[in-house]
Amino acid sequence: MKGIIIYKGKYGATKQYATWLRNELKIPAVSSLNIHGNQLKEYDYLVIGSSVYIGKLQIRDWLAENASLLEGKKIFFYQVAAAPASDLEKRMVYNTSGIPHKLIPYCRFFFLDGKMVMKQLSWMDRFMLKMGARLTRDPEAKKHMLTDFDRVKKENLQELLQAIRTYISPVPLQE
Repeated sequence: MKGIIIYKGKYGATKQYATWLRNELKIPAVSSLNIHGNQLKEYDYLVIGSSVYIGKLQIRDWLAENASLLEGKKIFFYQVAAAPASDLEKRMVYNTSGIPHKLIPYCRFFFLDGKMVMKQLSWMDRFMLKMGARLTRDPEAKKHMLTDFDRVKKENLQELLQAIRTYISPVPLQE
């Protein structure tokens, strides 16, 4: 089976996960900016990664443009966000609003922790984050919004790697 990792992120966490996956699975990892159209036909399965920025998947436009070529293929979709991976309800809303509905049945979803380092943000993103914190009434939530964190760890990929390996090398049934 032939697979590929396709990703789009903003501040490096999604790309870092794609690099770790590439090294583990020995398949190519490419930015969504560098793969289009007929190139997708040669792959049996795809690992697609996207960060969430202001409540939207970064890769949503690419998915919409290529939906007809992706339909019917097995998709392992990993999402990287500041919201905790355990906040499944919030995280799933990002997916259902950013992934074309006809692709949802072919996807298996994985929610990975991201990072936020204030000094790495663009001045506009820092400004928007500070304004959002200023409008937040809960002092604990405000503090959390402005505190750096980096929860990007290779260990976060274990469930995703297990699912992919099971798909490409299923265990034969015992009789």
